[in-house]
Amino acid sequence: MAAGLGLLRLEPRAFWLMTPRELEAAMTGLFGSAKFDAPPAPRELQALIAKFPDEIPNADNLRMKL
Repeated sequence: MAAGLGLLRLEPRAFWLMTPRELEAAMTGLFGSAKFDAPPAPRELQALIAKFPDEIPNADNLRMKL
């Protein structure tokens, strides 16, 4: 509703009479089409995991002492 009434500035009646496909077309006209990149290949994913590990070295030193 926020997109239809706020961003597209449709009157409520026009918004509620739109089909989902019409709303999508209006949003695409306003913002352009959403282009998604393909997910990373397994080798790229492993490189990202190695570069950005979930564990933080010396994390115990970062904990707040009470």
